Amino acid sequence: MIRFKAALSATLLALATPALAAPCSDTGGQYESWKPVMAQEAAAVGVGQAGIAALMGSSYAKGTISADRNQKSFKYTLDKFLQVRGADAIVSQGRKRKAKNPGFYSALESQYGVSAGVLIAIHGMETGFGNFMGDSNVISAIATLAYDCRRSDFFTPHLLSALILVDQGAISPRTVGAKHGELGHTQFLPGNALQYGVDGDGDGRVDLMQLADAMASTANFLRQKGWQPGLGYQEGEPNFAVIQQWNAATVYQQAIALMGAKIDG
Repeated sequence: MIRFKAALSATLLALATPALAAPCSDTGGQYESWKPVMAQEAAAVGVGQAGIAALMGSSYAKGTISADRNQKSFKYTLDKFLQVRGADAIVSQGRKRKAKNPGFYSALESQYGVSAGVLIAIHGMETGFGNFMGDSNVISAIATLAYDCRRSDFFTPHLLSALILVDQGAISPRTVGAKHGELGHTQFLPGNALQYGVDGDGDGRVDLMQLADAMASTANFLRQKGWQPGLGYQEGEPNFAVIQQWNAATVYQQAIALMGAKIDG
């Protein structure tokens, strides 16, 4: 099984010493002066020339900041969230996708033990089954979030991972993804892509823009997070805690579980 050559997660999470850590800001005014400081931090954890060049070529992403500070849907009730996100359409299309390609989903279940319904529900929720995988420059988006004080600690390891992915040739400085720098059919943050990405189609590389790789990587993520084959995944059941690892919003977790059961049913 081909995987990304992941750097040690502990190194990325520990980052550098406080003296070296790049300072965050609440506005874009210091972004250009922040980049060389962040580049030193990146070099200290092993990011190479290609990754550093990608960081230095990045731009402050105002669209990303706007999206991050104006997330409203997760404040909805579950019923409202399901309505707004088009749950019925996702279930209907998900059932058709599973019926059209049963061998593909059966193979994923056999290898990883993860319910096909959950994988399909995630795919539908994240990108409308690949119909929209984002329009933002990944490096600029994730660098902006690492620079911004709101969630700098969370996004800095993902920025370092993104730069390592550039070093490895898995993504480029021009790669496009979602507003928060997520990649591919199921919207992996770069750190998760680096750690859990697998080659699902056997072509010798991991490309989350390819359906087989994205779905296998999603199944691998859930299995590595503790998914127990054959056990339930609704609230109160063992595997619901694993779904919670995919997204922090309660309504999102509940929606994945409910839609997954309908697709599996």
